[in-house]
Amino acid sequence: MRICSLLPSATEILFSLGLEDSVMGVTHECDFPPAASKKPALIQPRLDPTAPAAVINQRVSEMIQRGESIYAVRDDLLREIEPDLIITQDLCHVCAASPDDLATALSKLKKQPRILMLAPHKLADVWDDIRRVGSVTGTENAADSLAQKLRTEVEAIRAATNSSRARPRVACIEWLDPLFNAGHWVPEMVECAGGIDVLAKAGKPSVRITSEDVIAAQPDVIVVMPCGYDASRAANEFRSTAFPQTWRDLPAVRNDSVFAVDANSYFSRSGPRLAQGVAILAKIFHSDLINSEAPAIACEHITTAA
Repeated sequence: MRICSLLPSATEILFSLGLEDSVMGVTHECDFPPAASKKPALIQPRLDPTAPAAVINQRVSEMIQRGESIYAVRDDLLREIEPDLIITQDLCHVCAASPDDLATALSKLKKQPRILMLAPHKLADVWDDIRRVGSVTGTENAADSLAQKLRTEVEAIRAATNSSRARPRVACIEWLDPLFNAGHWVPEMVECAGGIDVLAKAGKPSVRITSEDVIAAQPDVIVVMPCGYDASRAANEFRSTAFPQTWRDLPAVRNDSVFAVDANSYFSRSGPRLAQGVAILAKIFHSDLINSEAPAIACEHITTAA
């Protein structure tokens, strides 16, 4: 089977199921495991992903208003590969290529491939998507085993943090300029890690918020997780962002409880590493209860104390 993955999380799932030899094409963002980055890139962005947050947001807004696609599909490479299966998504047309991005390229193929669309909203959806990938690729047993393993890992963390009476109020920030909360599966991850998400509801998409919303929520912990950023870039972006003076009175800022995390690896992508993301959050909220195995670079403490 010749497979093209137009979604980084799907690429991670495919490799986790031992299908790396069947993966013929990926996206420019498919960097895990490292071998994935050596596969031909079918998708390229039409904007600079290294630009400041405000510039990226403005550019994306302008392209959407003009009806332009944010991603370019290499239809020449797609024709050369002649895939049997394409895995894509219909959840966020900003974060990854969508069916609309594919339409023209698919019309040029002699043989139409099977399209598997992923659109998870909660952790259970992610585990189910792993099983769906297993079903269409003949790796049902491996997929079921992986999904069950990840679910068990998350439930073990939930059980461990349930023993603590302290449940911090948590604000997860998915974008800094302008401000967006972190939606979909992130509030559930916070809950599993022993916290209370004060900005979003589980299963609901990220939405634009204001500084006043964060102030009103009075979070004990702020987790900075801009979509597509690693911890270092997220921390630098936070430090360079101008916040109202009243932010200094937030419990999280007063108590020096602001953290940047590697959202690109453990939070933005709806794949196997979300389980490690839950462990990272639990380590932040309840360091005395959790021994996280995630790399140290996955989380950076942002000093806010005067």
